[in-house]
Amino acid sequence: MAQGTPQVNGFDTVLVLDYGAQYGQLIARRVRECRVYSELIPHDASIERIKGFKPKGIILSGGPMSVYVDDAPKVNPEIFALGVPVLGICYGAQGIALELGGTVARTGLSEFGKTTLSVIKPGLILESMRPEEQCWMSHRDSITEPPPGFEVLAASSGAPVAAMEDRERGFYAVQFHPEVVHTPKGMDVLRSFLYKACGCAPSFTPASIIEEAIKKIREQVGDSKAILGLSGGVDSSVAALLMYRAIGDRLTCVFVDQGMMRMREADRVVETFSGTFGIPLVSVDASDRFLDKLKGVTEPERKRKIIGEEFIRCFEEEARKLIDARFLVQGTLYSDVIESGTRQAAKIKSHHNVGGLPEKMDFELVEPLRWLFKDEVRAVGEELGLPEHIVWRQPFPGPGLAIRIIGEIDRERVDVLQRADAIVQEEIRKAGLYRELWQCFAILPVIRSVGVQGDERTYGYPIAIRAVTSDDAMTADWAHLPYDLLETLSSRIINEVPEVNRVVYDISSKPPSTIEWE
Repeated sequence: MAQGTPQVNGFDTVLVLDYGAQYGQLIARRVRECRVYSELIPHDASIERIKGFKPKGIILSGGPMSVYVDDAPKVNPEIFALGVPVLGICYGAQGIALELGGTVARTGLSEFGKTTLSVIKPGLILESMRPEEQCWMSHRDSITEPPPGFEVLAASSGAPVAAMEDRERGFYAVQFHPEVVHTPKGMDVLRSFLYKACGCAPSFTPASIIEEAIKKIREQVGDSKAILGLSGGVDSSVAALLMYRAIGDRLTCVFVDQGMMRMREADRVVETFSGTFGIPLVSVDASDRFLDKLKGVTEPERKRKIIGEEFIRCFEEEARKLIDARFLVQGTLYSDVIESGTRQAAKIKSHHNVGGLPEKMDFELVEPLRWLFKDEVRAVGEELGLPEHIVWRQPFPGPGLAIRIIGEIDRERVDVLQRADAIVQEEIRKAGLYRELWQCFAILPVIRSVGVQGDERTYGYPIAIRAVTSDDAMTADWAHLPYDLLETLSSRIINEVPEVNRVVYDISSKPPSTIEWE
């Protein structure tokens, strides 16, 4: 299904129109946290496309420009004729004001960061707020006069109209950002808009997501057969159980061991899914094939493209041998789609299951998780009864250790990294930090450095350790691991992996870095 086409029916939907906001995706996430389905689409999406979602409300995001300059993105006046409530945030609020007859100008006082909001009248959207509340502002321009029909609800030192509403027509606007945690009552503002203004029901729950996903799978697949690439991670595992519930034994899972999994992980995947869950599973040892294809390759995007291509070719071969499958199931997530390049976001890297797919395939794709964030997938996994060690398994990239070996890949280097990474996983779990971290892992840069072990000079590999905290992988902070833990990691890796003589810790956040090194 084409990106941007409505993916989920059966849920009340609120669209977020993106005007270039740094918080655009966060707004959609916050709406979903209120159990209302939401998608982020371009601000200039056609009215026909917007109508296709059958939205019960529309939110206009912030943006970096001034609404009154010539090349600024404009609010489409047809939006106000749709008969659904509209909430403008920051730039979106100013766009509403300008389009409906108010004025926007620079007051000479910008506001960036925590700001005191003076509530004049609570109205509908500020009903939970006290006379003075903290909020998060990020603006130079302000609404100086509200449009006809609007009541001013709040002001700040730099914004004479910090919130306003025309309840009769269902139009609301706030200069501050309710979606960020620095606005303590921000979620209350969103709930008031979603539940009271839009009349949305909080029905976007794990149980209802499962019901809707199974319905959609059956509609797409019909009586055909499907093949699923199983990695053992939460995404492919949830996709597997959803598919198995939807089409039963017409699904065959194929686990391709490309030789670059974590230590002993391939055996655990086969044992769990063929034994515990009883899902039809074929295990393919393709390690020689993948390693041969990657000889001499050092450029990250080429690695991803090669691995993506080989995965598909393996699936095609197994499908022809086993079940003549028409469909290929993938655990693609919303964050994968965004990172691989959309109209709202430049490409950061090609995910092997999105941008890394070959142009010609024998399959039609089924992607039951394509519009879910990772935390939503975990919640669905728990609802499906997946065990905790799978639901809370940290993300592991499809290309595996291929993108954690920075340089050319061979069996020796894979073995070195597997042993070092096993120590990282063991010590992080022992310290009780595994669930607190989004990811923690070892990286092997293919360089050599001088060291001294015993009375001998060594020339060995370094190992870098990466540990980050995050909610959705769109942004991430480096984890402040205890010094004694870092010391233990360094000591064990150097002592137990003889090819390594140096351990370093990555203290960069995303952005500007990515979580993975490649």
